[in-house]
Amino acid sequence: MAYGMSEQGQGRATGLARIGTGLAQGVALWALTEAADNKVWPATSGVLFGVLAAVVLFTPFVVLGGLADMRRRTLVIWTLAAAAGLAALGAHDIDRRTAHETVDWISGQAMVFFAAALFIGHHLVSAADSDRKLIAHFPTYFDQAWKHGVQLAMSAAFVGVFWLVLFLGGALFKLIGIAFVQDLIGKSWFAIPATTTMFAAAVQLTDVRHGLIRGIRTVALTLLSWLLPVLVFLTGAFMLALPFTGLEPLWKTRSAAAILLSAAAVMIVLINAAYQDGEPDTPTPFILRWAGRIGGLLLVPLVGVAAYALSLRIGQYGLTPDRIVAAAFALVGAIHAIGYAVAAVLPGPWLKRLEITNVVGAFASLGLLLALFSPIADPARLSVDSQMARIADGRLKPDKVDYRFLRFQSERYGVAALQTLKKKGGEVGKRATEALAWSEERQAEGPPSEAVNLTQAIKVWPAGAVLPADFLTMAGDDKARLQSDCGTENVDINGGCNAILADVDGDGVNEVLVMQAGDAEVFAKGPVEWSKVGAFVPTGCAGYPDALREGRFRLVPSRPWRELEINGERVPMQETYRNCSERKAAPPR
Repeated sequence: MAYGMSEQGQGRATGLARIGTGLAQGVALWALTEAADNKVWPATSGVLFGVLAAVVLFTPFVVLGGLADMRRRTLVIWTLAAAAGLAALGAHDIDRRTAHETVDWISGQAMVFFAAALFIGHHLVSAADSDRKLIAHFPTYFDQAWKHGVQLAMSAAFVGVFWLVLFLGGALFKLIGIAFVQDLIGKSWFAIPATTTMFAAAVQLTDVRHGLIRGIRTVALTLLSWLLPVLVFLTGAFMLALPFTGLEPLWKTRSAAAILLSAAAVMIVLINAAYQDGEPDTPTPFILRWAGRIGGLLLVPLVGVAAYALSLRIGQYGLTPDRIVAAAFALVGAIHAIGYAVAAVLPGPWLKRLEITNVVGAFASLGLLLALFSPIADPARLSVDSQMARIADGRLKPDKVDYRFLRFQSERYGVAALQTLKKKGGEVGKRATEALAWSEERQAEGPPSEAVNLTQAIKVWPAGAVLPADFLTMAGDDKARLQSDCGTENVDINGGCNAILADVDGDGVNEVLVMQAGDAEVFAKGPVEWSKVGAFVPTGCAGYPDALREGRFRLVPSRPWRELEINGERVPMQETYRNCSERKAAPPR
């Protein structure tokens, strides 16, 4: 009985500590929000505000998650270490962005990746503490990570319902002329602390119902595991079809690496849903065992093709922040692909060796996240260094430099690079000087020679045809879109921009169809200038570009625009107008 009372008292103390942590976090967040809104200290201190924001936003989650699972000494050390790391990352995120704006909060992207790094790091530490060893047993990692994942989801849902109830209560009182409740929940001094406190309370309520969490987790993983055979079948069919279609359709999507890596990530999640902690209560069904082995093998070509697509882009156009982040994901994917493939083919318990792969992958992911969001491997800095190196060795001519990227999309590193280019003088110095004078991104125009570049980049069909003389004199968003699609790195690796001259509206004057990424954008001559009026988007893209280039299509009478018939498919034009005055009436039939 004494033991029971002691355990009950400990649970009550843990609950009070969690609710107190949530309340303290809410009050601190409200204070920071007020400082940012009113432009007072510490929001006026830049880097200091980034430090406080990162620490206040994320450190309480370490306490909420560790109070019931970690020894107090370990929890204190880990909390201090996490707070110090978050402070350094928050300071860097603010510091790198100060070239363009007065920064109030850390960026949304940083928030997402800070949360991911903290989640991974916390469970590496808490599992090690539970097992009293540097590298814990895999079931411990599995149990704690999935337990807290379910808790986070349920707590977030609880907070959502809490606010739904408050809004409903406010509406009820408003019906009888009492606006106090609605006014109260709209005040930041109430809303922010209430949210964080209720989240902490939800963590406590779910934590004392560990059996409930385990049951929900088991049901969710069981349902997910039966999606594994479906994904394995689809991925296997895709890989079998690839030799017949070739890689060109992949390149034309301009997002091949992202799609393939996403498929690999889902495959990894579903394999783990089937494997769980490696100690199932019942034997794993035969179909899941084979789907897991085949899926582990399919990860190799998935990640391999993604890495190849990414390497082509980097080789042709250098580094960009998106490509650097994608390369980090590809590296983590490669670790899992190799480990899972080995686990799939070696004899022994089913996929047993994926356990060490998951642990290695977790450490690698944590290291990469910390590197990417710190000065060590800041994607903006590495991208600017890549562009400057290409300028220095002549691979990137002055008229091809992306000054918009350097001025507005590469943080303070790009601005510093423009200052360096300005000092070089010549054409590149002149353009850098102009870029530094831009105060808004919309001021960034393409280089003067862009029309010539577009003329060279766009291939006109049928053979021997030429674009209308005034086609490339259009201005505004339509010209910017053409410059982006056809005059820069977005040109398809194996094709480029293709334009077809065809009379789409039947008035005897040809429109221009520009093919990009499987569809054809339609440009028509208006009273003043050319503009985009719509697009043909087929549901079946096989052979579509070749058929248009070779003239194997016909325009079927329809109103107000003809329909495109190609490969037996009738495709209506999807109209696009910015305002009614641009609508071009079709001639009478």
